[in-house]
Amino acid sequence: MANEQQIEVTLSRDLGLFDVTMIGVGAMIGAGIFVLTGLAAGAAGPALVLAFFLNGIVATLTAMAYAELGSAFPEAGGGYLWVKEALGGTQGFLGGWMSWFAHAVAGSLYALAFGSFATEFYELVGLPTFGLGTEGLKVVFTTLIIVAFTYLNYRGASETGTVGNIVTVTKVIILGLFCGFGLYAMFQHPEGWTNRFTEGFLPEGFSGVLVAMGLTFIAFEGYEIIAQSGEEIKNPKRNLPRATFISIGVVVLIYIVVAFVAIGAITAPEGMRTYQFLGEKGETAIIEAASQVMPYGAVILLISALASTMSALIATTYSSSRVSFAMGRDHNLPKLFSHIHPVRHTPFWAVIISGILILTMALALPIHDVAAAADLMFLFLFIQVNVSAMRLRLRRPDLDRGFITPFFPVIPILAIIAMTALAIFLFTFSPIGWYVAAAWIVVGMLFYWGYFSRVEKMVKPREILLEEVLVSKDYSVLVPVATKGQSRILGQIGAILAKTHDGEVLALNIARVPPQLELAEGREFLKEGRPALEAVIEEAKQWDVPVHTMIRLGRDVGKAIRKTVEENASNLIVLGWPGYTNTSGRAFGSVIDSIVDNPPTDIAVVRYRKYRELTSILVPVAGGPNSRRAVQMAVAMALQSKNGPVKVTVLRIIRQGSSEADRVRAQQDLAHSVEGALPYELNLKVVEGDDVVDTIIKTSADYDLIIIGATNEPTFRTLLIGNIPEQVAIKAKVTTIMVKRRHGPIKSLLRETILQPPTN
Repeated sequence: MANEQQIEVTLSRDLGLFDVTMIGVGAMIGAGIFVLTGLAAGAAGPALVLAFFLNGIVATLTAMAYAELGSAFPEAGGGYLWVKEALGGTQGFLGGWMSWFAHAVAGSLYALAFGSFATEFYELVGLPTFGLGTEGLKVVFTTLIIVAFTYLNYRGASETGTVGNIVTVTKVIILGLFCGFGLYAMFQHPEGWTNRFTEGFLPEGFSGVLVAMGLTFIAFEGYEIIAQSGEEIKNPKRNLPRATFISIGVVVLIYIVVAFVAIGAITAPEGMRTYQFLGEKGETAIIEAASQVMPYGAVILLISALASTMSALIATTYSSSRVSFAMGRDHNLPKLFSHIHPVRHTPFWAVIISGILILTMALALPIHDVAAAADLMFLFLFIQVNVSAMRLRLRRPDLDRGFITPFFPVIPILAIIAMTALAIFLFTFSPIGWYVAAAWIVVGMLFYWGYFSRVEKMVKPREILLEEVLVSKDYSVLVPVATKGQSRILGQIGAILAKTHDGEVLALNIARVPPQLELAEGREFLKEGRPALEAVIEEAKQWDVPVHTMIRLGRDVGKAIRKTVEENASNLIVLGWPGYTNTSGRAFGSVIDSIVDNPPTDIAVVRYRKYRELTSILVPVAGGPNSRRAVQMAVAMALQSKNGPVKVTVLRIIRQGSSEADRVRAQQDLAHSVEGALPYELNLKVVEGDDVVDTIIKTSADYDLIIIGATNEPTFRTLLIGNIPEQVAIKAKVTTIMVKRRHGPIKSLLRETILQPPTN
């Protein structure tokens, strides 16, 4: 089992820039342009060209997040992996679950469209039906194409890519011919077509454009499939972003020109406008347009329609299998999904099961409403990805991004607003789609909470080299330590605070594994972490506090600390800070800053100095929850002192010559700060001083410890002179503890996405 855990499951990198661009183009130029263009023209009128253009903009907004994250995480799974990295296991599972279903349903839609077009072509040519009616032929062709392309994906990415490239190039050439003949016909009679766009451009108002956008949005989602192939792309940091934007540009241009030609080139019956005629023709509108503008147009466009649905089916089958493969590898689906074929190097079980799912839905489900549900799930996934992009930009600035979204965070915020609006609009278009989407999400979450979340927890200890638990306590103080000297100071503070709450100390040493080594090779660092943990144990024994010790592997120390907090429900983190940082643009350093900016639980940052017997504590306050937390911590430490009564002074500083109103407010701040503290005799003090930091430093000369709550200062002040607690910790001659409470869920989300961290 140990050897099995060290084997990394990966896919082969076979896809170049052209291959992966064709995957995106093939997915976007699918059944949508043939089936939906006529319906959308009936809804928007000549403004269909505007609807396609706006959908291209909406797609590009989210595509920037896909390009940034895809180049930073070039692995199979795409959006699922990024959501899991940024938002955690539950949201990650939900993103993957929705993505898998959405791509499979889209594949079913394309397969059914292929079956319809193939049947129409078959009957047009006049081939024998062998007693099968039209519906029977559709079932046969639908089944055959799903089986065929499931087999191609089983064969491998290069085989899939080769066939996909041929099919995609074929349909682009045919659509190009259609556009060329149409433009020629239009410019032969310029007086006829211009009025179709200048008169009554918005016959149904802008709401008609929104209807058309909602109907055709699914046609613009194919770029997401490029991210699914990240683990099989050559030079993904360069090629993945380029393929994303090239494919969107090509597709939007083709869609706009096709709409322009369809409305401008054909002749409608007397008394009917062109867009009305197209809307009446529905899914056969483009075929009808082609029959008017080019020789053998109906036959040629049917061939293009067959090619389009085939390439889109290739791409969606490919994508759904890669999402389920990534989920299986992460234990969010049965392990069977993560098996790699020993010769083909493909996730063959993920491909086969995804193919069965596509076939089942194509033959058994009301596909149009389920397709609306798939559209909704794409929108939900895109919202998750944009939130993840914002969160990871702030939490993981160290990532090697091949593309960086400009105008951050404006672009992802606009994308979220657009996706939310389209999702709400889809309820008016298909309530059943919303019900199906909700049902699929509920089923997925039941699976996750009932089984897969427990499996995840079982495999997490692979990161943990050593864990020793004496007794289990409800209150836990997490003390991350790296050196023996640091461990004694932090261990003592952690033990005192744990004893007040009848809790335990969780001593954590993180074996940081450099990128050039496999994670499993970090086991060599096991011995290095032992002395630091033993020092914490020695300090905790003096206070009769149980110690839970852990040595954990990790590439990112801050992330490993957060994981430990979440898994052990720690109530407080005690971090050590030497008083300086070598990280440019950071107040405390890359590790502490990443936690202080948005603490997962209450946090105490200790600027340790030479040890002094604890007889007096100074607590400077300015009001607010962090000041109250600082007072509570001071009282807790005073109550546990072995040196007799400890003097605790709560200090509020006002400017020289302050008014009586200012003095009253200072007294109110003092009263507010001591609320909730355990019964203890506190010395409340108001001191005048023009410089807050210098006044605290002068007052602290008679004290052994300073405990100060974090402040929320105006940005310009922070940039000019630094944060007050940080300045106090640097200048004070005694140990200083800076205290910050965890944020509520809303502020925490904003801090992780939109708001700039104060320490950055």
